[in-house]
Amino acid sequence: MRKLITIVAAIFISVDVCAGPPNQESVEALVAATKADAIMDSMYGSIEQMMRQGMQQAVKGKTLSSEQQRILDTVPAKFVAVMREELNWGKMKPMFVQLYRDTFEQEEIDGLLAFYRSPVGQTFVNKMPLLMQKAMALGQSQMQAVVPKMKTAIESAIAEAKVSS
Repeated sequence: MRKLITIVAAIFISVDVCAGPPNQESVEALVAATKADAIMDSMYGSIEQMMRQGMQQAVKGKTLSSEQQRILDTVPAKFVAVMREELNWGKMKPMFVQLYRDTFEQEEIDGLLAFYRSPVGQTFVNKMPLLMQKAMALGQSQMQAVVPKMKTAIESAIAEAKVSS
């Protein structure tokens, strides 16, 4: 009977330990396994590309001097440089780790680690930047159709409210 009580107590203790908040090391291992830093870095390239396309659309049909074009060509890179400086991985990682710790239980982190360390998990991680790039391009193309409608709705609301410019 004493053995049974000991075994049951050990099971409850181990379940309770696994169900608790994740430890720092396991969360950092998950962040590393998901290559969050590389995904974030690839995001900057996508943002710069989207900005360039957006700026081209904004000046489409307008004649620009070479100086105006030079200035506009430098803006996306400058913008992304500021983002890289202010939102670099060194500053963002502690926030990500804390978000994971606040959101997941240890057992969940362990399961995620098992997945992301597996061949399928690594394939997922390695293809994520391409997936994000395609998703951003898709989103941008969808927004091109929505923006004129939004602009019309805003202009209509301003006219209806009789707001003068």
